[in-house]
Amino acid sequence: MKMLIVDRIEDGFAVCENENGEMTELDFFYLPYGAKEGSVLVENNGLYELCPEEENERREKLFNLQESLFDE
Repeated sequence: MKMLIVDRIEDGFAVCENENGEMTELDFFYLPYGAKEGSVLVENNGLYELCPEEENERREKLFNLQESLFDE
């Protein structure tokens, strides 16, 4: 299962990061409804779908990391 994280949307393209940290462009046409910066997309049979569970998990990890940096 291929996973992409939307970094930004510009000029009709979504600039996304893949599992290897490489950046790739995805035509806006292929984005599922509701996709935005920070959205996690998974490919399923050639179509991209939102994965809110993975997105929430990643946001929580980042929030906890941020909190630990400010607690010192």
